[in-house]
Amino acid sequence: MDRQIIVAFDLNGRASFTEVGNQVGLSGPAVGERLRRLQDSSVIEGFGVRVDPRTFGYTMEAIVRIKPRSRQMHIVEQLILNEPRFTACDRVTGEDCFVAPLALVSVAELDDILMPLHERAETHTSIVKSSILPTRMPDLSPRDL
Repeated sequence: MDRQIIVAFDLNGRASFTEVGNQVGLSGPAVGERLRRLQDSSVIEGFGVRVDPRTFGYTMEAIVRIKPRSRQMHIVEQLILNEPRFTACDRVTGEDCFVAPLALVSVAELDDILMPLHERAETHTSIVKSSILPTRMPDLSPRDL
């Protein structure tokens, strides 16, 4: 039941408790109580909105792989955190230490945005041509809720 509630709110975060209750066979107050319990137990970490970056002028996305030079890891991490065009960042295994998507208005911006990193890290950038899979929630069946 909790999985069904989570999926329903993932599909429509603005749905009312009553609407979700009708989908899953519970009353609105029961859905609200389950939702509060899922938040209290940190299964649900928060709520948000999805925006189309193009509506704000970001017509391109790049994926930047970043390999800090010796003893530069924490400084590079701070540079990434301080650049608001990086929309996420993961620490990864392998040759690179970080992989981060970057929102761009044009490819010409890359030099200016990445220049502060170049003194302290190697970067490898790929331009995203299209996305075949948007960010989505993983299958919830492996874990009991």
